[in-house]
Amino acid sequence: MSESMTGKRALLEMLKAEGVEYIFGNPGTSEGPIIDLLGDYPEFKYILCLQESVAVGMGESYARSTGTASFVSLHVDSGLANGIALMLDALNTGTPMVVTSANYDARKVTEVMTDLAGLVRPVTKWSVELTLPDQIPGAIRRAFNEANSHPKGPVYVGFSSNALEGTAEMNIVPSSKIHDSPRPDMKGIQEATALLVASSKPMMIVGDRVSDDDAVNQAIELAELLGLPVYQSRGAEVAFPTTHPQFMGNHSLRVAKDREILQESDLVLAIGMDALDELFYWGDVILGPEVKLIHIDPIPGRVGRSEPTDVGIVSHCGRAIEDLIGSVKPLISTALETEIKNRVQEVVAQAIEKRQAFDDSVSAKWNNRPMTPARMMAELAKAMPANAIVVDDAISNRGTLRHYFPASHRGDIRGVRGQSIGGGIGATMGTQCANPDRPVFGIMGDGSAMMTIQGLWTAANDNIPCIFVICNNGMYRVLKVNFDVYQRDILHESEPAGRNLPYSEFPTPFDIAAIAKSMGVFGERILEPEDIAPAVRRAVASGKPAVLDIVIDGSL
Repeated sequence: MSESMTGKRALLEMLKAEGVEYIFGNPGTSEGPIIDLLGDYPEFKYILCLQESVAVGMGESYARSTGTASFVSLHVDSGLANGIALMLDALNTGTPMVVTSANYDARKVTEVMTDLAGLVRPVTKWSVELTLPDQIPGAIRRAFNEANSHPKGPVYVGFSSNALEGTAEMNIVPSSKIHDSPRPDMKGIQEATALLVASSKPMMIVGDRVSDDDAVNQAIELAELLGLPVYQSRGAEVAFPTTHPQFMGNHSLRVAKDREILQESDLVLAIGMDALDELFYWGDVILGPEVKLIHIDPIPGRVGRSEPTDVGIVSHCGRAIEDLIGSVKPLISTALETEIKNRVQEVVAQAIEKRQAFDDSVSAKWNNRPMTPARMMAELAKAMPANAIVVDDAISNRGTLRHYFPASHRGDIRGVRGQSIGGGIGATMGTQCANPDRPVFGIMGDGSAMMTIQGLWTAANDNIPCIFVICNNGMYRVLKVNFDVYQRDILHESEPAGRNLPYSEFPTPFDIAAIAKSMGVFGERILEPEDIAPAVRRAVASGKPAVLDIVIDGSL
């Protein structure tokens, strides 16, 4: 039954109907009508952020943690523009979010009124701006439907002032559950099966969308069935247990050995990822002419986008893997079964050898001062509570982090997904809001932390008891790492990385512990590896937000 109400009340009633708990916001005068009514809705927890990337970062990680769209409220065009970087990340990685902002009164023609929907259309799945109050319920309902259905992503709804203040007859009806887990075309499954059974040296690379589709167990079953070595693409979620004996670690085209592995295989099975997509140009076709590629992904348009593909399948990852398993099993002969057993033994031995090689490579510098990233991660991993969630924004030390932190389930590690640095502080807090009963540690670079350092105030203001661990190497290390790849592999030069990079090493390193204290957050600067464990225990026991500012060696 319809009811007469203002647009601003209709918005909050719709959010209530959608079950929204948190509003992550950086408001301005244009959002005054919404703020004005919040006192009537105690069920909403409004988290005030001092910078838009903090609000969007919180919304992004909260959405991934809960599996449903989050709600983010920004301010007119200036605030909205500041949130674009992380909205782009959310679009590229398929994170459901509903982002809003208000605008001027549409009844007054003025040149300063920005087309907000047009501003963010390139970084959203759907965007719209409303000028009438009775448009609000239907638009919000569609916004949540759009955000939560495949391909998931951020949507934007803007409101003119008169849309919020005007009165109309409204129907408050929430969005509906969309069942959109399509099964694959069986012809594609049959073609993929034939290639897999005929392959003598296959490999599997899994991406975030395997985890998003809750298909990790299916991926394990397929890997064990065929004896596949399993790599994870650059991503944020746990798409395969890192403790599994067939897990070979992360795969990156920026690592020469990883590119060689592709050429040594005769078949690559890529699931739930943007296959062989990279910033650097390694050639139009990366795989050799004899290497077959099977690419499975739920997002139309991603399959076959960047690499010639022998079999492309658009499907829910879990449904496709299930059908592959069912199709492969009857074709496993006694001879093939023996071949698979031998393959498993070889893969397991290679995985052990790879981990041992990493441990050997860091052993000579284990007692160095400043401590190495490896020593820092090892001490952290030993000190953290068993039920801790790690938010990975370690940037240039991501590979080291993943080596020391075992992850069996999707929620064990929650990484920052996109290309924009600065998401870590918001992501850590958003993960904590979604998981109030588990300790959350955000491990991030000093540069990334400084991009959104204002978020520490939000942690103190709302007593969000997460722990921010800073990899403080006093330099712009990620740029040095990538510049090293550029010089070695693209230009084929031998010049030491960073020689021509201004400020690749900071003459004035950040004292983030001191900054934390100034914002009301406990901050501790750590120089010795032996001091990490006691600091972790103190931070956890406090039940309050804390910063552990750990000084490490950033040399390549």
